[in-house]
Amino acid sequence: MSNPTYTVIFYLFAAITVCSAAFVVFTRNVIYSAFSLLFTFFGVAALYVFLSADFIAVTQVVVYVGGILVLLLFGVMFTNSIMQGQKSEVLHIIPGTLLLVGMIGAMLYTFYTTHGWMPSETTLQGSIVERIGFETMSRYVLPFEMVSILLLAALIGAAFLARFDKSSK
Repeated sequence: MSNPTYTVIFYLFAAITVCSAAFVVFTRNVIYSAFSLLFTFFGVAALYVFLSADFIAVTQVVVYVGGILVLLLFGVMFTNSIMQGQKSEVLHIIPGTLLLVGMIGAMLYTFYTTHGWMPSETTLQGSIVERIGFETMSRYVLPFEMVSILLLAALIGAAFLARFDKSSK
């Protein structure tokens, strides 16, 4: 990424990602927040492309833009309280600021204490998709299955909450 054009484009996508993420957090309209989340997801996918992680960029677009965001938009549009179009008034400035400072501190600590964080010069044999599939089904099969069980539990919990009859109160 030594080319100045790439650097300018990288900073442009980084600015789009950060600004749209800030708009997601600070806007009061839920619909505008959901649509700015679209730009955040696309910006993150573009940053993955600049990191030469094409598979993760495509996965970002397919899973998050194609699945999660569409589901979120349908959920927002089908709720009855969307007619007001406003987010709730609950703000937790002090805990949020403490969490932000703690996360930034943890990331800086990890950044400065991790050795060998630069990408290696060794090249992978075969395609990256083949390598990801092999690693997922061999070395990382236990975490993969644990995430599957966690997602299944979340799906069962969501189905239970959606089935809950609110008129019986």
